[in-house]
Amino acid sequence: MWNDEKDYIMRMIKEISRVVFWLMIGKQYVQVELEEQSKYQVAGKDPQEYKRMVDHGEINEAENLLLDNINYSNKEEVVAAVLFYEYVGAQTDDFLTSHNYSKEEALDGMKQLAKEVGYDGIWDEF
Repeated sequence: MWNDEKDYIMRMIKEISRVVFWLMIGKQYVQVELEEQSKYQVAGKDPQEYKRMVDHGEINEAENLLLDNINYSNKEEVVAAVLFYEYVGAQTDDFLTSHNYSKEEALDGMKQLAKEVGYDGIWDEF
């Protein structure tokens, strides 16, 4: 895949993150980062736990755990999931490939997340 395609995928992930964050929380969000002490949690887990799993190459496991436990009606959990997908999408292609994941999967996850919370058409705007 060409670099411009990869950059496009990351731009899409960031843009969907920004829009979902705005729609769910009502605030503009410029750059998403997983803070050391986040107020957002998914099923009682701090996003740092998911980040650690990603850092250890357990990306699919972290995604499965997140999706199996998320409460889509809880805005904070949805925001934590947005943070997760943006963090995963920011990893290098080599890292993701070596752990059986891709930026395309992160984008698909972000789209699925948006769909689950009722914003399934937002990426059509880009």
